[in-house]
Amino acid sequence: MENVLRPLIVVGAALVLTLAVGWLVDTALRRADALQPERPLWGLLRRCRLPLQVVLCTALLRGSYAHTKVAQDHSAGIGRALSLVLIGSVAWLAVRISTAIVEASYGRYAAAHRDPARVRRVRTQVTLIQRVVAALIGVVAVAAMLLTFPAMQAAGASLLASAGILGIVAGVAAQSTLGNLFAGLQIAFGDMVRIGDTVVVDGEWGTVEEITLTFLAVRTWDERRITMPVSYFTSKPFENWSRGGAQMTGTVFFHLDHAAPVAAMREKLHDVLRDCAAWDGRDWGLAVTDTTVSTIQVRALATAKDADDIWTVRVTVREQLVAWLTEHHPYALPRVNTAWAELPPDGAEPRPAPPHVPRTGRG
Repeated sequence: MENVLRPLIVVGAALVLTLAVGWLVDTALRRADALQPERPLWGLLRRCRLPLQVVLCTALLRGSYAHTKVAQDHSAGIGRALSLVLIGSVAWLAVRISTAIVEASYGRYAAAHRDPARVRRVRTQVTLIQRVVAALIGVVAVAAMLLTFPAMQAAGASLLASAGILGIVAGVAAQSTLGNLFAGLQIAFGDMVRIGDTVVVDGEWGTVEEITLTFLAVRTWDERRITMPVSYFTSKPFENWSRGGAQMTGTVFFHLDHAAPVAAMREKLHDVLRDCAAWDGRDWGLAVTDTTVSTIQVRALATAKDADDIWTVRVTVREQLVAWLTEHHPYALPRVNTAWAELPPDGAEPRPAPPHVPRTGRG
């Protein structure tokens, strides 16, 4: 009877104590969060309740297992298994605590600063710092788990003796990975590109959605995801439309006939922009920027507060001005001359007529 009650009492006591401590800690954090709602740390630390309970329960079982006198022939293996679980749960708890601290710090910074560029920069930095801390904790936890095996302890001296050679081999083998790792740190603290920035990469326009230590994800306007190594952004040029501020100037080009009413078109552009909610009112203009034998190039210019709005302004101007020209000034659209050549004077050799060309405009 004692052989049955003893393990039940030990395990039951460990579970009851674990649940009680978890409930007390969660209650204390909830009250602290209610008393100080401006500090999000207490609410974020409540996510640590489960790993804390796992750590506490495993530690209690590891310390009291010898008193249960259960499976004494396998006590070494069970003790090592409990040690491995304890190390893993401690690492889990450490990652949760570090994540809560980092997120709380970022939340307070974002609430205190209204500059979107600075907030995105800090967000990028804290995200990469959080990933680095999690990776370091994971490496230390794995190393601690391996050291619980006697064979690994005996091989420690040999591993340290050959660390120089292994380091050289690993550096050569992981050259690309290490390059991306340092490139990620350079992006985070060099303020080259930030989460939320609007970029143009390889002709694709999109928004930076995620930055890790090895890759960067860009969400395009049609909701595709372009994943690129972070080393690309430190070795090749790219456009960052959010650098130095989100405000942008957009242009729309029209190829028109020489008889196009430029002055009336300029007034129509102003009317279109006044009715466009995406236009921020900072600047606008219309000018003839080039001329060819058959057409002139007219450039319409407008401003907006960010990349999304400038896209809306450009498509609105292009659509409404083309529709206005088609309806009220069709002669201003580019034309291809399809008339036959005039007859030469008497006595001159006649010029051959050009081949028939389908009409592409109003002639």
